Amino acid sequence: MLRKLAQFFTYFMRHYLPDAYLFAILLTFLSAALALIFTDAGFMKVITTWGKGIYGIVAFAMQMILILVTGYCLALTPPIKKVLDWIASLATTPIKGVMITAFVGSLGGLINWGFGLIIGGFLALEIACRTKKSDFPMLVAAAYTGLGIWHMGFSGSIPLLLATPKHNLNLIEKVTGQVTPVSQTILASWNVIPALLLLFTIPLLFYFIHPKEGDEICISDEKSKEYLGETVHVDKPAQPTLAENVDHSHIINIIFAVMGVIYLYDHFSTKGLDLNLNIVIFIFFMAGVILHGKPINYVRAMNIAIRSCGGIALQFPLYGGIMGILIGTGLAKVIAGWFVAFSTKETFYMFQFWGAGVVNMFVPSGGGQWAVQGPITVEAAKMMNIDMVKSAMMVAWGDQWTNMIQPFWALPLLGLAGLSAKDIMGYTTMVLLWMGVVLSGFALLIGFGVM
Repeated sequence: MLRKLAQFFTYFMRHYLPDAYLFAILLTFLSAALALIFTDAGFMKVITTWGKGIYGIVAFAMQMILILVTGYCLALTPPIKKVLDWIASLATTPIKGVMITAFVGSLGGLINWGFGLIIGGFLALEIACRTKKSDFPMLVAAAYTGLGIWHMGFSGSIPLLLATPKHNLNLIEKVTGQVTPVSQTILASWNVIPALLLLFTIPLLFYFIHPKEGDEICISDEKSKEYLGETVHVDKPAQPTLAENVDHSHIINIIFAVMGVIYLYDHFSTKGLDLNLNIVIFIFFMAGVILHGKPINYVRAMNIAIRSCGGIALQFPLYGGIMGILIGTGLAKVIAGWFVAFSTKETFYMFQFWGAGVVNMFVPSGGGQWAVQGPITVEAAKMMNIDMVKSAMMVAWGDQWTNMIQPFWALPLLGLAGLSAKDIMGYTTMVLLWMGVVLSGFALLIGFGVM
């Protein structure tokens, strides 16, 4: 039953899902049409809000790119690659391989979405090269599952924004005057329990939907050779120049890393467990610097990592334009209001989750979505006298949920694997359905005061 359903979605996506760039353009058309139908905005208002939004999120885009590339560089370090090699050796069958990839990708996503995405991708490649009968698109889909639970983890944009003092998107602080620590969001029991449940059940889902023997699509020989031949280690010349000695200096690298460690020690000793976006980026940057050993190795890793950002750089402005339409015309308030209008105190959290899932299709950025939906969420929570923090996390849950059918954040992984979104979205649609059941259930439990 589940295998046949997965086969149906895979067939449908491969035949009807356009390229991710065209997907963003079509969403632009859809958001413009919805704005014209459901708001008072005229044609020129839609066009001007779209144009102004195109490059309105450049600073946040840079933060997202830095999270991605620092996570990527960390994944390329020799110690991490050795760990990947060891994990891949456990995948003695194709089914074990995809289950292991789903678990590691999801666990990595809880730690850091960029790191989990790339570490899952490298593991998928490693297993595909080792176990020749593995279904490569399914392995890559399994690696992408970390983006389905990332917002419940330590790089979640919304909980980190709420933990960042005086940030313009810390909307709860503006109302209450209090910063929300991660102990009340990421580490709260009502967030940890469903996160762990998904972490351990998503691999089981892949067990049930794995294609029959003989139906697999294996990695190409060309891609296998390309992956196995890539290295970030730069050998020092036999007779190095002064500049080359500096490039390969372990001492310079150590001094620089020590500076970073001292800064982090000071930050956490004075501010507690303050894991905001910039600190998460800094941690992964310093970890990569330390584990690469030499400055030139990190430079080489960065040159490889930055190649994965092309799709983000191309499409992020398009989603900025979509955000411009949703915010500038008031369409976001209309969509979010649909879900608030028929909510009760008991069902509010579930409808917030569903509404956020819809909005994420148009605004596939956690921080960007909070900018769109946050004001409505906080105001509605105040009016209904319910928990603003839990309401905010329902937006986070919804944001991560529909990533499974929104190809935006899959772009770096797809670039690494040499696949297109249509190759993996059939499998991730199955993950979407399972996540929807689990998180909707927990949202109801929260609404009825069970958690």
